[in-house]
Amino acid sequence: MSRAFVGEHDSWGDPGYRITLPPRDDPGFDAAAATAILEAARVGQTGSAEMATGYYWGEPRLFPAVRAILETARAESDERLVELCERYLQI
Repeated sequence: MSRAFVGEHDSWGDPGYRITLPPRDDPGFDAAAATAILEAARVGQTGSAEMATGYYWGEPRLFPAVRAILETARAESDERLVELCERYLQI
């Protein structure tokens, strides 16, 4: 994982950074996890999102959700989110 996406904390993840996710068996969990990881990366809290979701940055299982988020980010001209999605997908 790139240090560009983690906060400068001595520990992995900030317990004060809160992420709300559906139950793991919910069909929307992976999409919510992808959103959580990308939004956490935006604010330097990738480790917190990894702890909350159980997925690490670059997890291939989340590629379909990240691709969908990328399309929306491009349509909304959210350049930072486009950049994060592309880095996640290593485009």
